[in-house]
Amino acid sequence: MSVPFPDTASDDGTEARLLAEAAPGDNAPALSVSQLSAAIKRTVEDGFARVRVRGELSGTKRAASGHFYAALKDDNALIDMVMWKGQAARLAFRPEDGIEVIATGKLTTYPGRSKYQLVVDTLEVAGEGALMLLFEKLKARLGAEGLFDRERKYDRLPYLPRTIGVVTSPTGAVIRDILHRLADRCPTHVIVWPVLVQGDGAAAQVANAIRGFDAIAPGGSVPRPDLVIVARGGGSIEDLWAFNEEVVVRAIADCRIPTISAVGHETDVTLADYAADVRAPTPTAAAEMAVPVRAELQAQLATWNGRIIGAANRHQALASERLTALARHLPKRDALYAPQRQRLDDAGDRLDRSQRHRLTVISERLAMRGAALRPALLARRWDRDRALLEGLGRLLDSLDPRALLSRGYAMVRDDGGAIVTTAAKARGAGHLQLQFADGEVPVAVGGDGASPPATPKPARKAPPAEPRRGQGELF
Repeated sequence: MSVPFPDTASDDGTEARLLAEAAPGDNAPALSVSQLSAAIKRTVEDGFARVRVRGELSGTKRAASGHFYAALKDDNALIDMVMWKGQAARLAFRPEDGIEVIATGKLTTYPGRSKYQLVVDTLEVAGEGALMLLFEKLKARLGAEGLFDRERKYDRLPYLPRTIGVVTSPTGAVIRDILHRLADRCPTHVIVWPVLVQGDGAAAQVANAIRGFDAIAPGGSVPRPDLVIVARGGGSIEDLWAFNEEVVVRAIADCRIPTISAVGHETDVTLADYAADVRAPTPTAAAEMAVPVRAELQAQLATWNGRIIGAANRHQALASERLTALARHLPKRDALYAPQRQRLDDAGDRLDRSQRHRLTVISERLAMRGAALRPALLARRWDRDRALLEGLGRLLDSLDPRALLSRGYAMVRDDGGAIVTTAAKARGAGHLQLQFADGEVPVAVGGDGASPPATPKPARKAPPAEPRRGQGELF
């Protein structure tokens, strides 16, 4: 039997093909360890170029480089596996020990350790039962962190959101059903963030969309949603697995905007449902939860408007009844005018006919004006006239010349008591009387000087002020 070996380079750089034949004796050439390892590697890779292996993950480890290492085992055997960074980043679930998976790849050897391993291209959970086991493990771990606690969630959704953000596929029936239901119930502004909802990268896109809506600042060019709906149509547990990923669950739990999870049909449950503020059985039901029925809202507003008008009318009617009751206790107008009318009649008997006729006319005018008389207007007129009178009194006091004497001024009079207002009259008067606030001082006026009389005259009381008919002079 012969075993083929790969081409190897000799020490002098020439190509040689080495053949080993199974023959008795020591005629077979001696191979280096590297040559033997290379031959084994070529044989293994040629014989197992593409394989699918089912087993349980063990010793899972993700290196700092991004590569994923683990072992596949069953009851009797174990084989190492490696998944390079590019494929590991596209995993639809988080690999953990104990999960039964199906690995697809090629078998190769690692000469550095004389071991063989499986280089995996795709890794998927083996069967629905295994996925449910993984689901329960994730649920327990994330629930222990408090991501599903009621205290983290909003007690109720906004009643009438102005803007709704929808995270879903831009194509398909889901977005059409949501928009159609919103338009039927209560049209509102909708922002769709398109994402993959299944397959490689779906979980990352959904999580980024949720965090993107949450990062929109209020008052910007793009309105910040008042409500976010995360939606997808029905499918198998594998189809919905993106919404069980930890990155999506954490994005929903951290979102500061109220969130509705509407993934799958009514019987489908995902971890996104546990993290969201509200779970809707279907995407259409999510739209119904998001907004009220506009017709019902208008009917309710009309009912409230009628109740407000009715309450206002009842209040007005009650006030009118109270006013009528108070008016009954007021004296009648005829009773108030009766004494004056009687006096007018008595006086009229003592007047002649012409005067009586004139008095009758005046009485009729008085009656007409009295009918229109309102106490509130009289009170306002009284206050206005009193204020005017007080103002005139203050003006009169300020114009009184005697008030100036107390501030250092003097009043000059001649011997006849007339007020002297000019210097020329003062020089020609001869003798003057200077009146101060506390008395008078006589003064003699002459060409060579003035000398007062020996004895001053006693203070003369100012004459009483005459009633003024106008402003008049200051002195």
